[in-house]
Amino acid sequence: MTSALTYETLANYRAFLERVDTLCAEIVAEFSEEIACRAGCSGCCRHLTLLPVEAANLAEAVAQLSPEIQDILAGRIDWPEDSPCPLLLDDCCLVYSARPVICRTHGFPLLTDVKGEKKVDFCEENFRGVTSLPGNRVIDLEALNRALIAINGKFEADLPGADFSKKRYSLAGIIRLALRSQKDTR
Repeated sequence: MTSALTYETLANYRAFLERVDTLCAEIVAEFSEEIACRAGCSGCCRHLTLLPVEAANLAEAVAQLSPEIQDILAGRIDWPEDSPCPLLLDDCCLVYSARPVICRTHGFPLLTDVKGEKKVDFCEENFRGVTSLPGNRVIDLEALNRALIAINGKFEADLPGADFSKKRYSLAGIIRLALRSQKDTR
């Protein structure tokens, strides 16, 4: 991963996030009474691994946090991978505006394919009274992942010489990279 990122190297990913946010906002607008997810609801926030483009975006956000918050996160660089998200503080995301795609869509209706069977999945706290959802309010997880993988491929291609030997980065590892990068620029 490199610390020499520019706005252009993350532009495709950030435009993708805007499209995901627009779709999620449309779902919230139509089903606001059926969605329980709110600030402070962090039960589903887990320690994840991310593609390099998502890791770079998140590392940049961590590097922009206050020194006090970075000090807290410095104690989380060895956070266990089977634990809650290390980017939570008092059940709120420290980098909410830069959160990855999986966090933006979690809890929303996702069309999945499990062993050839299509299924719509969502947080059990959401859509309790809904018996059916219109197709344009269901997120096709396979299409979402294909787009994300393509954007990641372009990101990696746009940074020749960058070391992307790690195909996935843990959140604690991203924190470690961001804080090391921040320390190197001081």
